[in-house]
Amino acid sequence: MNKLPFAAAAALLALAAPALSAKAPMVGGAAMYPTRTIVENAVNSRDHTTLVAAVKAADLVDTLSGAGPFTVFAPTNAAFARLPAGTVETLLRPENKATLQSVLTYHVVAGRVSAADLMRMIRAGGGKAELRTVQGGTLTARMMGGKVVLIDAKGGRATVTKADVFQKNGVIHVTDAVSLPG
Repeated sequence: MNKLPFAAAAALLALAAPALSAKAPMVGGAAMYPTRTIVENAVNSRDHTTLVAAVKAADLVDTLSGAGPFTVFAPTNAAFARLPAGTVETLLRPENKATLQSVLTYHVVAGRVSAADLMRMIRAGGGKAELRTVQGGTLTARMMGGKVVLIDAKGGRATVTKADVFQKNGVIHVTDAVSLPG
């Protein structure tokens, strides 16, 4: 058996590995593959188990698995933990499904808005960008301390901690707080 083709293939894979990993950023200890949907990737993130449970409880899995594109500002488990005690448990109850859907869709903007797009929108808006959410409300994006900060309808602030996690059907920007609609 000729080992030359095998060695050449192994060398090619070794050279391609950095490029492949560059296309799959890590979030919550898991690679986020651009060939997978938002939901297919999010279920693997250790930092987004609460968000995934909420998406399932709100019956939004099919929506966020759809063609999109969507821009999702994805709060981490720590962000959900900072809500008042009992909030998450209350939202996850079947009788609160409509409220949960409202909170979750407030984190979604139609279209694929990259960090560069968002920063251009902020500059064009004189320091702020008004983002219309799928829920129907508005998130205001501003630059603060060199970071993009979202201001929700209640005046709460969520900082984008990881931007441009591109998915087959959109993009995720990880945030450190849950944004709340008015």
